[in-house]
Amino acid sequence: MTAELSNNADAYAVPEPAPVTELFVVDGTAAHPVLDIVVPVYNEETDLEDCVRCVDQYLRHEFPYSARITIADNASTDRTLEIGSRLAETMHNVRIAHLDAKGRGRALKAVWSASDADVVAYVDVDLSTDLNAMMPLVAPLISGHSDVSIGSRLTKSSRVVRGHKREFISRSYNLILKATMRAQFSDAQCGFKAIRTDVARQLLPLVKDTGWFFDTELLVLSERVGLRIAEVPVDWIDDPNSKVDIVKTATEDLKGCYRVGRALAKGELPVRELRQSLGRHEIGPEVDGVPPGMIAQLLRFGIIGVASTLAFALLFLMLHPMVGAQAANFLALLITAVANTAANRAFTFNVRGRDGAAKHQAQGIAVFLVTWGLTSGALFGLHHYYPHASNHVDLAALVIANFVATLLRFVAFRWIFRAKPDPTTA
Repeated sequence: MTAELSNNADAYAVPEPAPVTELFVVDGTAAHPVLDIVVPVYNEETDLEDCVRCVDQYLRHEFPYSARITIADNASTDRTLEIGSRLAETMHNVRIAHLDAKGRGRALKAVWSASDADVVAYVDVDLSTDLNAMMPLVAPLISGHSDVSIGSRLTKSSRVVRGHKREFISRSYNLILKATMRAQFSDAQCGFKAIRTDVARQLLPLVKDTGWFFDTELLVLSERVGLRIAEVPVDWIDDPNSKVDIVKTATEDLKGCYRVGRALAKGELPVRELRQSLGRHEIGPEVDGVPPGMIAQLLRFGIIGVASTLAFALLFLMLHPMVGAQAANFLALLITAVANTAANRAFTFNVRGRDGAAKHQAQGIAVFLVTWGLTSGALFGLHHYYPHASNHVDLAALVIANFVATLLRFVAFRWIFRAKPDPTTA
């Protein structure tokens, strides 16, 4: 099992430059603490000392378990390494690691993998998240109840101060994750996370990103292998001097979503092997008759529906002058229905492979016929009362009729692609 898992991980990962010059420049801390808090830094000479002393104050007076602070310097070019080394030499529970290459994800991966603590965590150097959430963050991991724990700025009880632009981007990004990756966690990018070290050592070799997408990739993989993710509401105040390039980070995140989604769809990530290795066996898709992931399915169904509607509109306008309104409606609906069924089968309801594909397409055609009946009726009524309506008016009537038919289509697809019971477990 271990060899198979390692081979699959090697197939997915790409070679990285050896970034570590000296992993622990200064390490005089006690061995095997319960918690290792990592502070990843790049050119943070201004904020580093205040951050470390603030975290140290919290750990000594508020945290009931043994803990240490690890400064993870990833290729700083200012005095960050010098300041961090001085702090590690003069504070008994602080150490510093130095890496030759930039990347927050790279720094976390290197330090977490080498840690001898039971639980590893990280905080951003600006300490935007109130440290009073640290104990609620790590308690589920120390007790063994959960495997991963994240701070969330997007729960109802979170208290957040930040600009409208960052709020919009954050919520949009997490909505995209829910729609495209079936993510159940609420906040992927809050700089306040923890993970059990034994679990981290199995997941980290498969996490490819070395930058800001590292968090998302780790969380998506954690969910797919059945790990329990605890979410902690946090108090969070935006740092106005943040060095994060929002546009660049968002672009890289979207590229990362595509890469990870593609790897999952193609089976390049050893999800099943990791489940078995971690002892996280799959739970049935429905519990007490509650449909799984309906909100996420609706989001994906809606995205595919918008794309199908646009394709239908283009086809209808192209075909209308050649074959007339009714024939153009039929042909455009038929073509988009086949593509819509295939897309919903694969992405909305996660049905893979060729088994049952022909049957599903036949059932999709039946749904198409119902939709065609509704849209044809709308078109017939329009021409009956407004016989000289233009093709753009025809299109508007059809779009409205298609919208009405969408709810029926979603209900029908949930029945068509419903999970079948496994006869081997009956």
